[in-house]
Amino acid sequence: MKPLLLNPQDSNSLQTLGRASVQIVHDLKNQLNGLKLYATFLRKRLEKSARPEDEMETITKLIAGLDRAAGDLSTLVQYGRPIELRKQVGVDVQKIMRTVAGAFSQPSRATGPLTGAIIIDAEPLPLTGEFDPTTLADALKSISVGAMKMRGDDQNRTLKVSLRREKSDKDTAVIEWHELNNLDHDPFQSFAGSDEIRMSFAAKVIEAHGGSAEQRKETLSVRLPLTS
Repeated sequence: MKPLLLNPQDSNSLQTLGRASVQIVHDLKNQLNGLKLYATFLRKRLEKSARPEDEMETITKLIAGLDRAAGDLSTLVQYGRPIELRKQVGVDVQKIMRTVAGAFSQPSRATGPLTGAIIIDAEPLPLTGEFDPTTLADALKSISVGAMKMRGDDQNRTLKVSLRREKSDKDTAVIEWHELNNLDHDPFQSFAGSDEIRMSFAAKVIEAHGGSAEQRKETLSVRLPLTS
């Protein structure tokens, strides 16, 4: 079977559709933020009156849901736009990953509360390359958050992450998140939920750095090119 080829007109149509989709998602995010503002105002009104506890709980869940949805839409907007990197020379991937592990007990509102810890198994030598440290750290945190949730419901679960240097045609840093529940889909190629959206965007960030992200049964793997 011959591959399907797009003519220039079809390609231009897809690009136009992509730009329109990003704008629509951006507008939806703004509408959700507006709804969140009204919901927050309503909660303040309820707090001033003796309202039943279940009503306050309902409005709090509503605000949290709107917050998550707006966060997901923000990530989709980022995904649909070109990634602009501010690379720096001599950035240590191992140092970034250890910082991510240290801050893991303090997730953002988008990731929600998490329990557990990250144990890193790494070589003593640095793994340095030319990377955007802020963007790369956000990507590795998104992957770690998703990987932790794939560990299951054990409240004392520990996420094992290994880092190593792989020598082939060029030096490569290999980061692997181990012992995850076997998935029936690749979270780096999925938009099935909040975590998958963030992980798909994280994979795009990794690729923008010249690397790759993939899922193999119970392991997530990221490869990044090194310069020394």
